[in-house]
Amino acid sequence: MRWDPRRLQRRLVYFPSRLPVPPAGEMIAGARDVALRTDDGLELGGWLVTPSRGARGVAVLVANGNAGDRSMRAPLAAALAREGLTTLLFDYRGYGGNPGAPTEWGLALDARAARRALVEHSRLPSRRLVYFGESLGTAVVAELATHQRPAGLVLRSPFVDLASVGRAHYPFLPVGRLLLDRYPLAAHLAEVDVPTTVVYGTGDSIIPPEQSLAVARAARGPTRIVTVHGADHNDPALVDGPQVIGAVLEMAELVGGER
Repeated sequence: MRWDPRRLQRRLVYFPSRLPVPPAGEMIAGARDVALRTDDGLELGGWLVTPSRGARGVAVLVANGNAGDRSMRAPLAAALAREGLTTLLFDYRGYGGNPGAPTEWGLALDARAARRALVEHSRLPSRRLVYFGESLGTAVVAELATHQRPAGLVLRSPFVDLASVGRAHYPFLPVGRLLLDRYPLAAHLAEVDVPTTVVYGTGDSIIPPEQSLAVARAARGPTRIVTVHGADHNDPALVDGPQVIGAVLEMAELVGGER
């Protein structure tokens, strides 16, 4: 069989934790496990985290980055619950003990399943849904928004498309020709007229800050930029820091979920 360098591409994009995650209640007080069923027949794991006080009537769908599993996002969901927001954490196929292997189209199906589960369990209408994506997850929710429009988007460390990130790190390789998965985030975002917040760190060594700013310029809807000075890609300030939580809360208030 002829060696195809494109086969290595997905190993350089996806870094799943494949072990099963703990039960939701062991990680976040009051959270519960939910099952997500994709259109191609997979059952994925998720956690529904309900408000611990003062429900705002807004639900947040969280799409993870390319590494780890949903347990790493527990502090984010717990912080949002304390502020009155319902949150769904879930793992993509191949992550967190889920069946399957991650691909661009597969993650799109996973996000659709997660949205269905969030609507079912929260019993909130689309006008009360906010999509929150981090890193790779920003492209996942942007694609989802072109099919099922949210009330607003919060994009943490977004990028124009996967090829643009690859060229920034490997300027001498023909990255565009090697990619199997492309994630054209900016192109998707230009189709969606909803309020959008872009959060980025000026010290991000994974997603160049100029990439996130380019995404903000591409957004069709009203856009706010939140700059976290000095923060690198996986620093706590960008994972569940006060500016990140504040960006989600501001969006929740904008879509009509004031206390």
